[in-house]
Amino acid sequence: MKTSATLKKLVQEKYSKIAHQENPSCCGSKDENQEVYHMMSDDYTKIEGYQATADLGLGCGLPTQFAQIQKGDTVIDLGSGAGNDCFIARHETGESGKVIGIDFTEAMIHKARINAEKLGLNNVEFRQGDIEDMPVSDNLADVIVSNCVLNLVPDKEKVIREIYRCLKPGGHFSISDIVLAGELPEALKTDAEMYAGCVSGAIQKNDYISNIKEAGFIDLVIQKEKPILLPDSMLNRYMDAEQKALFKSGETGIFSITVFARKPGIKPLKSLSNAIGNPSNQFTPGAASGCC
Repeated sequence: MKTSATLKKLVQEKYSKIAHQENPSCCGSKDENQEVYHMMSDDYTKIEGYQATADLGLGCGLPTQFAQIQKGDTVIDLGSGAGNDCFIARHETGESGKVIGIDFTEAMIHKARINAEKLGLNNVEFRQGDIEDMPVSDNLADVIVSNCVLNLVPDKEKVIREIYRCLKPGGHFSISDIVLAGELPEALKTDAEMYAGCVSGAIQKNDYISNIKEAGFIDLVIQKEKPILLPDSMLNRYMDAEQKALFKSGETGIFSITVFARKPGIKPLKSLSNAIGNPSNQFTPGAASGCC
């Protein structure tokens, strides 16, 4: 079993290479089979604040679309990469707000800072650091966002506690991530990482939700959920017909979820109906919509 330090080193090496690629694909995968990549990524291009040069195609959702960012807010983006979600957040928070991007990889921080300088954004800052021990003070952020990052972190519970520490009372987060439902063959999870990335570190959805609740967050809502439908060419290597049927039905599988939750406090908040987003865009297999 790889140690936490080894896993972090692998992440740094992997994302340093991605930062220097001209056309990276999802989580660094360059396999000829792009079906998984297209299932994981969402289309950012029509969202205000989007910057194509900062979009490395590494996400699995659109957390900023659901994050209820208001003018003047302080926003933190965990695993900020080349800065795309930060620049979208900056569009929402305006000149009176502040956006801080945190990333573990020096090459990503360098790339993001160049992008911010080209855009002339003086209230967007990028800090290199470990999101298990964030380089920010207590009760700083109104909103925290993250896109397909917690699955890469060995100690997810610690990150969630750090999110709680860094949010102001009444502050909230909107995080997109990869989770699992049911038990998948270990070999499949390994192979899925080669195709899509970000899968082998994912945990069960129920455990993910429990970690958030146990940290003290309230008003938890799954804002969006979609299945990652792996191609038959991959499934056939590891699953019999019954396992494939379960996987395709949504009872067992890999999912991208966007989760909203709030730190207790008195900060005014928009209605939760707005936080949930457009119900027509949600995928809620099984008990997803009622789990919280």
